[in-house]
Amino acid sequence: MDNKPITFQFISEPTDVNFGGNVHGGSVMKWIDQVGYACASNWSSSYCVTVYVGGIRFYQPIKIGEIVKLESHVIYTGTSSMHIAIDVYSRNIKEKTFEKKTHCIIVFVAVDEKGKSVQVPKWTPTTEQEIQMQEYAIKLMNLRRDIEDEMKPFL
Repeated sequence: MDNKPITFQFISEPTDVNFGGNVHGGSVMKWIDQVGYACASNWSSSYCVTVYVGGIRFYQPIKIGEIVKLESHVIYTGTSSMHIAIDVYSRNIKEKTFEKKTHCIIVFVAVDEKGKSVQVPKWTPTTEQEIQMQEYAIKLMNLRRDIEDEMKPFL
């Protein structure tokens, strides 16, 4: 299957503003979930649910009125899960160059109409960058296991 990035692009609106006058982090997280879902459901041809959002990093604020671009692509697949890398960029409408503002990895699971997980097509990296991204996803997966073990007494 082709793993072309799924891209959303739009202008941030005044309804996205936080008390500091920038785009609210919650709005960015919603956009991330939406573009991630579009990527996962496109890859799996199935309804998908978010099971993990990790390592979200806000580098710089997004200003109201800027053009926002989100790019998502598969970087690892399990039996029913897909790790999706998402980068968020923005630029002033008068500028040509986008700046990276946020990055994260989301894990989705493909499910059937009863909510049971279903198998997804395997993604196989073909370029050096794709291999590095898959290794990155595997490292994060191992770190999540360690974090989950630490959290067990508090759940």
